Amino acid sequence: MASDKTPRPVERTDGKKVTLASSSASQDANARGGFTVRKKFGGTESQIRSALTLYKWCAWISGTFLLLLVAEMISRYIFGYDLMAGATNAATGENVALGWLNRETGNLTGGINISTWILIVHGWFYVIYLLSCLRLWLLMRWGIAQLIVMALGGVVPFLSFIVEKKIHRETLSLVEANPQALKRY
Repeated sequence: MASDKTPRPVERTDGKKVTLASSSASQDANARGGFTVRKKFGGTESQIRSALTLYKWCAWISGTFLLLLVAEMISRYIFGYDLMAGATNAATGENVALGWLNRETGNLTGGINISTWILIVHGWFYVIYLLSCLRLWLLMRWGIAQLIVMALGGVVPFLSFIVEKKIHRETLSLVEANPQALKRY
């Protein structure tokens, strides 16, 4: 009786889809009991690429605002200054297009506190960043540790740039290595 060269799908009790490894399969498959686990995505290739693009933009914007936030916190809490736009000099009455408000002396009045707006924009954009992380995480079906690392990218300076580069590379390699897992519809 000739051996069948094509892998046959098998149902496991834990719900994962697997195929039987052929006799010429690598020893890695034999180490898992003769089975190879097929990667399964939560969406199509275009959905994954769209989520990856959104994640990339959100990571860069959130990371940039996080660096601005760090600079603002240093300026405010170490040096005691806020960045103001369209303020008036309290002593002379001159208009100041862009200037530093000394928080102790109150040298500027009126205007828009750019330092506060950096806080607000980063806070709201971090929520959008988290949603983009969640979307990509769900489509790629990664573990919870991956989501935590991605979420930390918006609160640890420079981490979003590093994680984004790694996620982008890993996602594209997984998509290219598993084209059969993308044909869902």
